[in-house]
Amino acid sequence: MTRRIIRDLPLNRVEGDLEIRVELEDNRVVDAWSSGTMFRGFENLMVGRGALDGLVITPRICGICSTTHLMAAACALDQIAGVRPPGNALRLRNLTLMVENCQSDLRQSVLMYMPDFATPAHAAHPLHAAAVKRYAPLAGERCIDVVRETRKLLEIIAILGGQWPHSSFMVPGGVTYIPNLAELNQCRGLLQHFRRWYEQQVLGCSLERWQAVRSVSDLDAWLEENDAQRDSDVGFFLRFSRGAGLIGQGRGHGHFLSYGSLDIPSGSAVTGGEDRYLVPAGFRTADGRIEPFDQSRVAEHVASSWYEGVGGRHPFDGETVPLATGADGKKYSWSKAPRYAGLPAETGPLAERVVGGDALFGDLLRCYGPDLVSRQLARLVRPATLLPAMETWLDELLAQRDQPFYETVPPLQQGRGFGLIEAARGALGHWVEIRDGKIARYQIVTPTAWNGSPRDDAGVRGPWEEALIGLHVADIDNPVEAGHVVRSFDPCLVCTVHVVGADTTPLRC
Repeated sequence: MTRRIIRDLPLNRVEGDLEIRVELEDNRVVDAWSSGTMFRGFENLMVGRGALDGLVITPRICGICSTTHLMAAACALDQIAGVRPPGNALRLRNLTLMVENCQSDLRQSVLMYMPDFATPAHAAHPLHAAAVKRYAPLAGERCIDVVRETRKLLEIIAILGGQWPHSSFMVPGGVTYIPNLAELNQCRGLLQHFRRWYEQQVLGCSLERWQAVRSVSDLDAWLEENDAQRDSDVGFFLRFSRGAGLIGQGRGHGHFLSYGSLDIPSGSAVTGGEDRYLVPAGFRTADGRIEPFDQSRVAEHVASSWYEGVGGRHPFDGETVPLATGADGKKYSWSKAPRYAGLPAETGPLAERVVGGDALFGDLLRCYGPDLVSRQLARLVRPATLLPAMETWLDELLAQRDQPFYETVPPLQQGRGFGLIEAARGALGHWVEIRDGKIARYQIVTPTAWNGSPRDDAGVRGPWEEALIGLHVADIDNPVEAGHVVRSFDPCLVCTVHVVGADTTPLRC
């Protein structure tokens, strides 16, 4: 006899407050709803403030990705001012953003994702005892090590930006501080230390050896090559995932979005694609076509969100007018539903890899689909793609410190601009309009808004809602399988939603 039930699954070990509701039929998920349970009001806080206030306020949206919000805010103002910052300013901005992404990738993987391997639900796994020793929450050897080493890496942002988190050293036209040679050399030492640790503990091999892994067969050979690689975090993740039957689980719609990121300075030894970004921009459809990215095709839907409005609106035309009466059963999340060309899109490290034509992740998609293992693996190994450019740009800063770090910008009085970058969790955009020197409109679309969106006006699920469909849950009272899927997207509801009232009257700002 078929048994259908609906369960609410509050998820911990994510940034912010997230609830997942699933409908199960004989322990298999047949429908899912993702609810961000607190309201985000930063867009409304910005209206009427000075043109530069976003540089101070928006980095405080999140204590994990504050540099990314600063970068997006600064890039939007660069566009309004009609200026491209000097090469040294781009190098310094990029370096700090990459530091923040590297620390976030490793902390999420080891502190948020892999502790699920240590739960009793996996007690029968032959690697379970090792997983407990390595990844038990707050006690695992690797957890403690990752916190220590990423803290050291973050010192680079503190040196170059004055503090971390919530620094405000980027301004339209460049940066506010020129580091001296001693500070740049200190950053070089910190980066060299981090690279050695990352190669030894996370990869178990050199960056060059990892970069030679270009297919699933290469990955299998790499895993069996030596004990250092098998016992590394990447090797352990792969072996545990295979033994737990996680390969092929958590497939979403298969659409991937990257805004592009890390503007390459003129004359740099770092090379990129035709769009001059180290991380390419583009949209990959479910059938494998890669299309150029066009920000005018971004729209946010609110049919299933606790806001006023109808239809999909471009962020320049968007509004954030809360409406939560409790009487509309269709609405169930404080997250809006971003869509690209009318389609839901996954964003994050895996999206960056497949949009950029990475051979390994292209082959993983062909073999297993856009599953949770490929998604999390892309996050674990993203620092391997960033570290060479970080080293080059730091060396170029040391060699060219006498070159400009700032270009003078007149007071910003009128204009529209957008700042689009790839944050740790994926595509982050700030859309800004200034009138008479004041902010008239400010709309922010975060990576988790893309990945954790509710249904849109057409009733189409968001990416991780879709990724849950078909998932078998062995114990509905301990749905560890759902945790694997959702955490593989690295949820950050802190960026996506904030504060909610306790009564049932409509909330209005």
